Amino acid sequence: MEIHEFQQLIRRVYLERDQKRGADRTFLWLLEEVGELTRAYRRKEDHLGSEMADVLAWMVSVANLLGIDLE
Repeated sequence: MEIHEFQQLIRRVYLERDQKRGADRTFLWLLEEVGELTRAYRRKEDHLGSEMADVLAWMVSVANLLGIDLE
């Protein structure tokens, strides 16, 4: 899957919900996910890939709200 396709998928699934939350609060969710990724990395937990995927998805949600094409 190309970056553009993934961004469009996230837009279709989450944009309405993200717009209601707003860019600032969506960005705070991204930061929370980065914190979870940091903890998982430091503890060498086996769900590191899942945490990385969460960070990626939230980052794309923020980009969508800000009108940024990541590709």
